[in-house]
Amino acid sequence: MNTSIVGRHIELTEPIKEYINSSVEIFKKYNLDIISVNSIISQESKNGKKVISFEFTLNIANLDTIVVKQKDKDLYAAIDIAVDRVSKVLRRHHDKIVGHKATKLTEVASTELADAIAIELEKFENEIVPTRLTSYKPVDIEDALGELKSDDSHFKVFYDNDDNMRVLYKMNEEGKYGLY
Repeated sequence: MNTSIVGRHIELTEPIKEYINSSVEIFKKYNLDIISVNSIISQESKNGKKVISFEFTLNIANLDTIVVKQKDKDLYAAIDIAVDRVSKVLRRHHDKIVGHKATKLTEVASTELADAIAIELEKFENEIVPTRLTSYKPVDIEDALGELKSDDSHFKVFYDNDDNMRVLYKMNEEGKYGLY
């Protein structure tokens, strides 16, 4: 990993360089292929106040360049905040790489799991009878009620005129119907 430290309108002392280099060492714990880290320190004055601007530029293999800029009155505070922000980006990228494990279809559809599912489905084979909706066209509630009265079925699933799926069902009492 190549590192460079540039100072604009500010004198770079050894303690500042050591602090930045120790901060850059933190980035190694993410095990990413970091090609280079450029640190730029500049001092600006706005409205008579001096502001320190600190910038990290990281070049990482198989990832876009990461640029983090931080302004503060104190140089060390700006460095710490920038290091936290870069660490957050690197941690997220590291978690994507480590957390994304592709599973093969053979692993998902193991024979033991398939057999267990088949056994569970056989238990309900006599109780659950799959049916298909006969119409996907919108139906008036009155028409659905007429079809349900003339049919031996206990419920009717249909789409109403507002394109909502509705269920009309016979209640236990004679002549009463419920609507979902």
